[in-house]
Amino acid sequence: MRHCSVQVRGLLTREELDRYNALMEVGSFLESQNRYDLAYTVQQEVDRLIVPGIERLKEKGRERDRATQQYLEEMKGEAE
Repeated sequence: MRHCSVQVRGLLTREELDRYNALMEVGSFLESQNRYDLAYTVQQEVDRLIVPGIERLKEKGRERDRATQQYLEEMKGEAE
């Protein structure tokens, strides 16, 4: 099973994180039983589950970029 990044996990809601952890446990069990066909299905569900966390991470990056741009514009205005 492929884990998502720590940054994405940190942005999941409690409910999403609980579901993520449960799915990862099930997927790991299936892999230990060599049931990769079923583990693949569980991995697909994990991939769908983390999409909101990925979007939240992207939005944080965009907010940081906007704040940086605003700061640079302010610094440019002061220099003139």
